[in-house]
Amino acid sequence: MIDNLEYNTEREHLIIPEYGRHMQKMINYAKTIEVKEERNKVAKAIISVMGNMQPHLRDVPDFQHKLWDQLFIMSNFELDVDSPYEKPTKELFEERPEPLKYPQNFPKYRFYGNNIKIMIDVANTWEEGDLKEALTFTIANHMKKCFLNWNKDTVEDAVIYNHLYELSEGKINLKGSKEELSDATSLMRSKSKFSSNKKGHHKKNSNRQRKRH
Repeated sequence: MIDNLEYNTEREHLIIPEYGRHMQKMINYAKTIEVKEERNKVAKAIISVMGNMQPHLRDVPDFQHKLWDQLFIMSNFELDVDSPYEKPTKELFEERPEPLKYPQNFPKYRFYGNNIKIMIDVANTWEEGDLKEALTFTIANHMKKCFLNWNKDTVEDAVIYNHLYELSEGKINLKGSKEELSDATSLMRSKSKFSSNKKGHHKKNSNRQRKRH
């Protein structure tokens, strides 16, 4: 009995382990069938079994396409059968994807977030006027709030204006403006007020749940 034991380390490597070893053996058997018509019948039967193993995906678009792709992958792309979809190639799956670009153009000002940069880019497309001026000061105030969230110390408006000038590539210049941004206390007060309301709401719900018991 002990001599006939098989260990997983000694068995064939499973390409997609989720389907199990018996499914891999069925695919390996299909590759050995010499008559193509018979191979096609076996391949369709295997696809049916694979679909039954994932009933929650039956309504997902291209589910059958995915199953056929997995069939060819598990056969190491060596199964010669007629597929209702374009056959995948080994080169396609082994192709390395291109490296993703970091979405933040100014990593040293990461604490402002990507939305600030998007807002600045939008402001750059607006014509000069009261609306653009209002938008730029709104952006500057939000930048100041983001800065204070990252660094609890106070920050001079000039620092925010310099960062805004740099992030806008010199197109938004508030350095000579006489209008002051919102003070740090009011910016942080709105945040603390929201947090306290949230805690109070949570406490109220907790008391309500206690009374039910």
